[in-house]
Amino acid sequence: MHIGLFFGSFNPIHVGHLIIANTMATTTDLDQVWFVVSPQNPFKKTKSLLHEFDRLDMVERAIADNSRLKATDIEFSMPKPSYTIDTLVRLSEKYPQHTFRLIMGEDNLEQFGNWKNYDKILDYYGLYVYPRPRAVESPFKTHPNVRLVEAPLLDISATFIRNCIRSNRSIRYMVPDVVEEMIVRKKFYY
Repeated sequence: MHIGLFFGSFNPIHVGHLIIANTMATTTDLDQVWFVVSPQNPFKKTKSLLHEFDRLDMVERAIADNSRLKATDIEFSMPKPSYTIDTLVRLSEKYPQHTFRLIMGEDNLEQFGNWKNYDKILDYYGLYVYPRPRAVESPFKTHPNVRLVEAPLLDISATFIRNCIRSNRSIRYMVPDVVEEMIVRKKFYY
């Protein structure tokens, strides 16, 4: 199978993530999209990061009714911070019957040259890139292993959602109902 890997902290998962994943699963040659819940992003602060098992639980609840979307905790047992190339290698060893592609937002291409072994990611795995607001031009866009995928241009972020929660503003329609219920019940981000 062809698997697209959608890495993120998903803190929390929101409709933007789900629309992108579903678009990738239904409009490309990918058979499935796996959400790779990252315990710690090497480029982000961890101050407001929920425990990884809570974030994994939210992702699993959000995608439970879609057989083409899966969640994986592969990075939970890896050294931290986890680097994308290390996870790609681990997944390739664990699932040699699958081919993997990295799904990323166009805004991440600007810094992609700073990623650990970015050249190996391009050469051995390739990128499926979706549009993002405020993305800048990147020389990586023309690489033969980079595929630009037409997808809705969404300007929603987990940071915005967390700020809404802290300000007692509604997050209805920004996250799936099951995720909102979990956030309220467990008092996440308050």
